[in-house]
Amino acid sequence: MSKAKRLSRLDDRRVELEAEYREALVAALQTTAAGQWGLFDHKQDKLARAALAPTLAQLNEMGAELDDLREQLAMEPFALHREFLAARGPVASHAPGEPKQAQAWLDRLSRA
Repeated sequence: MSKAKRLSRLDDRRVELEAEYREALVAALQTTAAGQWGLFDHKQDKLARAALAPTLAQLNEMGAELDDLREQLAMEPFALHREFLAARGPVASHAPGEPKQAQAWLDRLSRA
């Protein structure tokens, strides 16, 4: 197989996986916007973490695969996953709650 053909297949897989990642993230954000806390891990609640562990594992797995594909294609790392990871964790007491944060993410992603 020629290098160009292999790179084309890798890029096709990247595009497909980026769409799958976005779809999974949007579904998780919609659940959070509807009132289920834990996606952003603001409260660091063990029960919420356990409930969301499969979703977060899926997103992390896809994000890692995307970073690998992008590296092979000489592209920057997958920004959406990095932004999501950066948005997780403890926040100041006056910060918006997770449902509002999730809705802001959904609004931003709908414009992109």
